[in-house]
Amino acid sequence: MTEAAPRVLLLTASYGSGHTGVAETLAEELRAAGAVPTVVDHFRELVHPRFDEWSRELYYVILKEAPALWGGAYWLGDRLSVSSPFLLGFNRIGARKLRRLLRAERFDHVISVHPAPAAALSHLSGRGEDVPPHTTIFTDFVAHTQWIHPHVDHYCVPAEEMANELTAKGLPRDGVSVTGIPVGREFSQLAERAAARLQLGLSPRQPVLLFMDGSEGGFGKLEDAARTVLAMEQPFQSIFVAGHQRVDNVRQLMAAADFLVTKAGGLTLAEALAAELPVICFGSLPGQESRNERFAAMAGVALVAGSEAQLQRVIGAALRDPGLLRSIRERIRLYRRPRAAEHIVDLILGGRAIRRERAS
Repeated sequence: MTEAAPRVLLLTASYGSGHTGVAETLAEELRAAGAVPTVVDHFRELVHPRFDEWSRELYYVILKEAPALWGGAYWLGDRLSVSSPFLLGFNRIGARKLRRLLRAERFDHVISVHPAPAAALSHLSGRGEDVPPHTTIFTDFVAHTQWIHPHVDHYCVPAEEMANELTAKGLPRDGVSVTGIPVGREFSQLAERAAARLQLGLSPRQPVLLFMDGSEGGFGKLEDAARTVLAMEQPFQSIFVAGHQRVDNVRQLMAAADFLVTKAGGLTLAEALAAELPVICFGSLPGQESRNERFAAMAGVALVAGSEAQLQRVIGAALRDPGLLRSIRERIRLYRRPRAAEHIVDLILGGRAIRRERAS
């Protein structure tokens, strides 16, 4: 008798493209491995569509009009316990519908790529509900407290430094795997720079700068970056990716570029690492992006510019000093994990990311 294909629930949230992008990448990898993935947007499907719409609108308004407010909330959340009453019950939002879904569908494993569903699962498990083994995938280079819950079975993190932070916060080391952030399969393939430039109609002789502003558009400083490069005298080529949808050929664009100028979104950084593309962080928002930026700078995989004048100096230095880009690429090779999705799926389907025994 043929064994039934494993059924895996992926819980995400549509706040930016990172969480959803990671969920879709994992779903594709699970299907390739013979599993049956189901992707559920936690806020839209397990809380309420109106709540999802209104909360996202509020989130984007704050990011655009008062980013420091979001930075302060992010900072405060990192200092509150996940059981704090100041969270006003947000750590169990969506739990009721999630319980019904789990009872009805009988999944073999659950993956969270956002802290809210991870909190709801932990809440259900803590109440004695029959919750399948559960893995939380970090989508930023930040060990934020609100991602860390007492009844999560396994954590997958982007880098060893984060694993050390989680164990310092009391998690057992065998419950944390360093996998990287899942990126598309195309990033595991070698890409020839000359061929990518030819396909894009770029000169093979002059350096290429790639500028990206995130899939939502308008939250970074793409216009400021454009003004900066237009004022520079050094010869180079520029590609600007703007708008409200993620382009399909990010791998090709990154293959053609000498370095990337972007705000420090977690998935964008993971893709740049996988492509061995040096990054200049510019326009990062307070909160997770500023923390991603700090991680990238301390790891030596990115340079940081805090103003247009600094951006001009950093770009100029990178263009004048090929050795600088080579040294950054050497550091990137220590952190790049283009097969993160495959690694995570192997952990889950291979039974290594399973429920850990806990003291009652």
